[in-house]
Amino acid sequence: MSARRSFANWLIFLCVLHGIVFCAGFFAPYDPAEQDRTSPYLPPMRLHFLDMQRHLHLWPFVYSLKLRAGTFDQYEEDISAPVALRFFVKGARYRLLGFLPCRLHAFGIENGRIYLLGSDAYGRDQLSRILYGGQVSLLAGLLGAGITLLIGTFIGALAGYYGGWRDEALMRIAELFLALPWLYLLFALRAFLPLAVGPLQAFFLIVIVIATVGWARPARMVRGVVLSAKKRDFVRAARGFGATDPYLLRRHILPATSSVLLTQAAILIPQYVLAEMTLSFLGLGVPEPMPSWGNLLSSLQQYSVLVSYWWMYLPAVVMVPFFLGYLGLASSLHQRGQPYKMESPALGA
Repeated sequence: MSARRSFANWLIFLCVLHGIVFCAGFFAPYDPAEQDRTSPYLPPMRLHFLDMQRHLHLWPFVYSLKLRAGTFDQYEEDISAPVALRFFVKGARYRLLGFLPCRLHAFGIENGRIYLLGSDAYGRDQLSRILYGGQVSLLAGLLGAGITLLIGTFIGALAGYYGGWRDEALMRIAELFLALPWLYLLFALRAFLPLAVGPLQAFFLIVIVIATVGWARPARMVRGVVLSAKKRDFVRAARGFGATDPYLLRRHILPATSSVLLTQAAILIPQYVLAEMTLSFLGLGVPEPMPSWGNLLSSLQQYSVLVSYWWMYLPAVVMVPFFLGYLGLASSLHQRGQPYKMESPALGA
């Protein structure tokens, strides 16, 4: 019961996080590409409930930020200009979940801009860019893991069920893929592509490459389950009654791999999100102006940004609860899964 409760808790936690990201247009106050060149590297604005006269306000408010005298990048709160935070306001147009036209935002202010997580070099809102960037990074992880598991399941089932020379050849190829330095291969692949690659092309390129590189480990695990499952008594009985190979795989053998595949999915998704972030950080992934968690961190390659603007680290902090959620889900799935017991040849004879 505790494993089941843990699984449900982690699943709800991840659903909430993904819901916020995939409804980024609602929770983000601005368009991620909208610039305000008058507010570069603006620090996060603090929410207040008490004004300077110690009066309590029922609604939170912020103070406008202004440049400190004698500086060009140091801001201070203008306590003479409190601005009330408004909820459910109309703002920039977006498509909720990618297809529903909408203008309603969770919060905003009138006659100005609010930066709860600061701004970047072009005055773009960091909160909006983190939320929209999460859509790209998480979608790359989900699609990449799905393709990897599809390829791994097909190859692992083929090798485990038929055995013989097919098993030997496919497992040697899997070992080769496990040994390949995939990051260097991506550098080489990028060298053969045009210098200017569109955001959509770059996104699908990342998904395809990380998916085709990572299939070997799930394939080996599926192969092990299939090798054990095909020796089960009910599979032998079904074969004796004339069941075909596709029927046995679909009805009796592949369902036994579901626990392994779900656990692998929970492990692979954060790994592929991190792979996308690494590629985009190095300039091989999704280019500007489309945000992703990787290219949001690319500004940290500049020493001045690295030491002066701490809020530019926030995209790296945001991914932590997602990683913890997926790892917790993988652990609970592993605890829930029934250990698959292999029959000895003596019992199977």
